Amino acid sequence: MTDTTPTNDRNAESTAADRNAQSTAADRAAARAQNGPALILDDVSVTYGDGDSSVRALDHVSLTVQPGEFVAIVGPSGSGKSTLLAVAGALTTPDSGTVTIGGETLGGMSAKELARVRREHIGFVFQSGNLPPSLKARDQLELAARLLGRRGRKSNDELLEAVGMGHRANHRPGKLSGGERQRIGIARALVGGPDVLLVDEPTAALDTRRSQEIVALLADESRSEGVATVMVTHDLNVLDHCDRVLEMADGTLTPR
Repeated sequence: MTDTTPTNDRNAESTAADRNAQSTAADRAAARAQNGPALILDDVSVTYGDGDSSVRALDHVSLTVQPGEFVAIVGPSGSGKSTLLAVAGALTTPDSGTVTIGGETLGGMSAKELARVRREHIGFVFQSGNLPPSLKARDQLELAARLLGRRGRKSNDELLEAVGMGHRANHRPGKLSGGERQRIGIARALVGGPDVLLVDEPTAALDTRRSQEIVALLADESRSEGVATVMVTHDLNVLDHCDRVLEMADGTLTPR
């Protein structure tokens, strides 16, 4: 059937739809912000080993990230960045200090309870997407939803569209570029509607243009969805997209 709607009317409808989507995203981010910080690390320390061979990976680190805030952490290898992500992701229990994620303080939680916190509150983005090679893009998200036992506000197809991969939904990782795989990884991390997104070196092995695109996408999704995002990176060229940049050195965290 021929569309007889006047062009001006269609344009007006499209503009109104865009405004409504922007308003909904802003409302969602504001609602999350009312719940307080999404991630709080308070005076956290982690030591590996013992005696003369002990290493202080985190040395009284404090970090608060608000909903919709995009924070980058830079620093040399071995400075404590990976340990910070592990603590923020409820994967490592600190020796001292407190960790609060999505309003839940983790101290004293069992392994089962920590696993629940990860499912309900945290999304992870790994280097190069880390996608099972046999699954199509759409199935990558479906598997994540089933493992989580929950879904966020957006459907799998809506998430793929949001990261610019709707047209590649039926492609397996081997048929995707590095940047495309990373986009799928971001969509997968958002499947459960997390409060916190933890991102590990998302631009590794990407060229400059694709690195900028991926980090801009992370920034956009963080702000539109009201997700508190912490990104560890060695790529100093993408930091303009971030709200804050912090530097780790010898287990301590300071503004850059």
